[in-house]
This record gives sequence, structure tokens and C-alpha cells, in this order.
Amino acid sequence: MELKRVVVTGLGALTPIGNNIQEYWDGLVSGKSGAAPITRFDTTNFKTKFACELKDFKVTDFMDRKFSRKLDIYAQYALVASDEAITDSGLDLEKVNKDRVGVIWGAGIGGIDTFQNEVTNFATGNGTPRFNPFFIPKMIADIAPGHISIKYGFRGPNFTTVSACASSANAMIDALNYIRLGKADIIISGGSEAAVTESGIGGFNAMHALSTRNESPETASRPFDANRDGFVLGEGAGALVLEEYEHAIARGATIYAELVGGGLSADAHHMTAPHPEGLGAMNVMKNCLEDAGLSLTDVDAINMHGTSTPLGDVAESKAIQHVFGEHAYTLNINSTKSMTGHLLGAAGAIEAIASILSLKHGIVPPTINHETSDENIDQKLNLTLNKAQKRDLKTVMSNTFGFGGHNACVMFRKLD
Repeated sequence: MELKRVVVTGLGALTPIGNNIQEYWDGLVSGKSGAAPITRFDTTNFKTKFACELKDFKVTDFMDRKFSRKLDIYAQYALVASDEAITDSGLDLEKVNKDRVGVIWGAGIGGIDTFQNEVTNFATGNGTPRFNPFFIPKMIADIAPGHISIKYGFRGPNFTTVSACASSANAMIDALNYIRLGKADIIISGGSEAAVTESGIGGFNAMHALSTRNESPETASRPFDANRDGFVLGEGAGALVLEEYEHAIARGATIYAELVGGGLSADAHHMTAPHPEGLGAMNVMKNCLEDAGLSLTDVDAINMHGTSTPLGDVAESKAIQHVFGEHAYTLNINSTKSMTGHLLGAAGAIEAIASILSLKHGIVPPTINHETSDENIDQKLNLTLNKAQKRDLKTVMSNTFGFGGHNACVMFRKLD
């Protein structure tokens, strides 16, 4: 059968450097860091005392306080970002066939704040099991798309993908394929995460995964820099309205870009460390190129997973060189995590949005905080260091890799 084309008709973002699409893009282009001392809890006894939290976000600006208390923070973020994306898309909710509109969402962890608070309350109590009746529905990772569908009455495919930091890229790929196969006309896709909690910071500290650059949080996320010492935890959400091309044209929708392909692979190597030669990363990029029907030279830029970890940045850069050969040196390569931190399950969504906006505006956001070159990373690669670069872009790739060796890659192209 002939596969249907899939386009992006709406965007929504809630990030550490901007609470909507315009603020997010402005922060990216200007090289704004979202890292700062943690405000949500006392970090006195923690190795890492900073994160990329949302700024000036009040959930009651977006929903009733009573309702918000029934949601974990990650689900609140999902509703806010998806609402912006749906509004941005111009969908007429009175006319759309809601049986053919779905929600496929990504979350690596889900309601960790709720889980932590409920268990803590039980452990410090008198042993009587007094749990909030919303404990389970607040905590589960699949509740965010459920709430989105309930709010708008969308009755199409509805589920959450969980593949650690690749979760929301996995969600977009599933959405792409459901629409391609004619199973839906529109799918709201993306991801959200809210793990800046005592258990989140403490757990990643125990793994030695986080930067401990407490004296200078704003410079701690430094992908490709020789002195990087781990990632910076972020939070937020990104949402995309993915729509079948003919359906979008028929209703006169504004189209940002076409989602032309997605790739998946596994490292099959280690629980948390990447394959040292980037084998899984190589495979996922090759799979994405094949799925999109594109050649190596069609790709203009790659938003790398680029977490600012000593092993990950080297393995991914090697993988890009292996896959793209000499063309690797003509690419613009960047890591927007240098600004937003690592949003875990939401990373793929906000980074896909960054890639789409790069296509629209002809600007590649910078990889900030670079001071010292790493001899293990080829310095002939254009890593878009410290300043945004203008470039006429036609095709961009976005990589996401997760603990467990999960790899996902998506490709966006200017509409022909």
C-alpha cells in the first residue's frame, strides 16, 4: 500500500528557557542557559544542587487548582504544552472527526513526584496505609495522554511510550506510522517529564550521572567540552500536532514541516553506558535515513542527543562520522541540551521542535558553554559552538538515546 504523508501543523513547548514556543525559540537562538540552583527542595545534603527547572510557571494560570491537584506535575505539563499545540494548529474541534484523532505520548518516568510524596508520607506516619485516592492515577506514566484525550474528546489511538530518554521520539515514530497506515488523521504527540525531585536528583547522583558544577550551574551543561562532568536534569514538555498531509491541506492548515522518517535500534550493550563505538547510534541513523528514503547528502543538520556526559558525546560523534563519512564535516551539529538540560522522556519532543523551528527560521541554535576542545572529538566537525549559525536548511535529524540502550531518531524536511 502507498503510505500517507505526515506533516506538523501545531507546536507547544514548556521548557526551562521558555514557557511557550516563542519564548523557547528566543532562548535557543540567544544561547540562554536554563540551569540555576534548585528551588523546589532543600539541596544541602545533595551532591548536585542545581537543575533546569521551569521559570515563573504557575499551573493555576492554565487550569483550576482543584483539578490540578488530581494530576502529577508531569501530567500538568503535558496538558499545558498540548493545549498550546492544538491552539497553534487551528483545529476546529467542532468539525474534526474525533474518532480519528489520537494521542501518543512519551514519558520516561511519569509521576515520580507523586510516588515519592506518597511513600514518604506513609513511611513517616504511624504505619496506617493512608494513601491519596489519586495516588495511582497520578503516578502512572500513561495518564498524560489519557487526560489529553478526555479534555478534547479524542477517541483515536491513545497510549504512552516508555523508553527512558528516547520515549517521546518513540511516541512520534509510532504516531508517524499510525497516520501513514491510515489508522488516524491526526495524532497529538510529544512528551513530558518532571523529575527534579529529591529522588530524581538523588538517584542520578548515585549513578554519578549528573554534573556537580555547583559553583557555576549556568555553565554546567557543556556538551563536547573536555571538562564536562555529567548532564543537568531538566523538566517540561513538548507537543506536536502530527497530521495526514491531505487532511491538513483540505482544512487549510499551516504546515511547519514534514515528518519524513523515524528509526529505532538497541545498543544491546549496557544498562546505562552507550556502546563505545556508537554502534546503536549508527544503526538508528541508518534506519532513519532508509525509512525517510533520503541519502546522506540530503541531511543538513543533526540535533545530537549530546547530554554532556564524558562517554556519550564521544560515542555519538564517532557514530555520525561513521555513518556520514566526509559529509559529516558539512553538517551543522548541535546540542540544545546545553541550554535546556536533559528533559529525559520529554527530550525528544522539545529537541524535535527545535529542529522544526530551525527549518522554519534558517537558524541552527548553538551548543553553549564550550571552552576546551576534547581530543576524542574530531574538531573538524561543525559543532555550532557558542553562537547560533544561519543556514538554509532543508532536512534535519534529531537523535535521542535512553538508558537500556534504546535509540530513536526522527527526520524532518521542508515541505516540497
